[in-house]
Amino acid sequence: MTDQTLEQIFEQQFGQPSTHRFFAPGRINLIGEHTDYNGGHVFPCALTLGTHAIARKRDDQVFRFYSLNFEADGIIEVSGDDLTHQPVHGWANYAKGMIHVLREAGYQIDEGCDILIKGDIPNGAGLSSSASLELVIGVLLDTLYELQLDRIELVKYGQQVENQYIGVNSGIMDQFAIGMGKAGSGLLLDCETLDYTYAPLDLSGYTIIIMNTNKRRELADSKYNERRSECEEALTYLQQYRPYATLGQWSTVEFEAVPFEDERLQRRARHAISENERTLQALDALTEGRLEAFGQLMNASHRSLQVDYAVTGQELDTLVEAAWSQSGVLGARMTGAGFGGCAIAIVEDETVEAFMTAVGRQYEAAIGYPASFYTATVGDGAREVEQEVI
Repeated sequence: MTDQTLEQIFEQQFGQPSTHRFFAPGRINLIGEHTDYNGGHVFPCALTLGTHAIARKRDDQVFRFYSLNFEADGIIEVSGDDLTHQPVHGWANYAKGMIHVLREAGYQIDEGCDILIKGDIPNGAGLSSSASLELVIGVLLDTLYELQLDRIELVKYGQQVENQYIGVNSGIMDQFAIGMGKAGSGLLLDCETLDYTYAPLDLSGYTIIIMNTNKRRELADSKYNERRSECEEALTYLQQYRPYATLGQWSTVEFEAVPFEDERLQRRARHAISENERTLQALDALTEGRLEAFGQLMNASHRSLQVDYAVTGQELDTLVEAAWSQSGVLGARMTGAGFGGCAIAIVEDETVEAFMTAVGRQYEAAIGYPASFYTATVGDGAREVEQEVI
């Protein structure tokens, strides 16, 4: 299979050649974790790792899906008049959900299509493989059915799939970063207003390392929704003191003046508020070329996620603390929702190999199985790409 193009595999599976090829990246969040659904800021970037989709329209109402990441599932075939969520369809629910949501919004998707998927994002790693799949299907449908979708509207539809169709109460950051990413840039996003700014990511002399705990985490089954409801509860309590609509509107100074009886809710809110301030400070630090200050903000972010938000766990803490102990490291923190998944570190170019060896050794000794390491390259958002010539 390694010598075959995706186009050749498509033709083998579906019996006809494909007509279009698309790509949507994964994402990492440099700083600003669990702030998106609290009306705060995030600072993600799109990666060159992501999800490829090869497609061809059909002349009937049938949709057929095949993934090289889940070959044992074979071709998943569904009728266009029944796009309801079916647990047995696994990964294909994200694709079905995108078709369903766009149709519900009034877009004409009258014929079916054949779609082959290959993702090179480590599954369950917290680099947002689900949002990448939603957005690659979104740009595919936009092109094949000439929907002329506004890109930010498409991003919102992707979040709707996650929230309403899949049932994960996540914010808009993942879909936004994947839909709007730009090579060589981070993206400061106000999750309340959707105002955004591209910020040049000039990390000359440094490499972003993604460190995968290899502990699977499934968002829908994690404490993610629990944290979100705790923040809503904290906000309701705080609104007795100030009529702010989100935690992101609070400052740390204002927050610290409020008496709390419930220490758990206090810690959850303190993370959301302080992390939002760190994210804005991080943009200033990067813009001004103060990389060391940016690294220190990353470290503080991890400590807040560990102590106040309680979403790191032994695996992520082991990786990050091992990273902090190495020379040539600007900063390190968990990225994504937590509960497993990945951490990131910004490391001097000449120490990358030594860093991965030392951190890998410490992690395996403490946890009992190895971590995986990837160097991250910042890429463009979801798009159509040239088909490979067969």
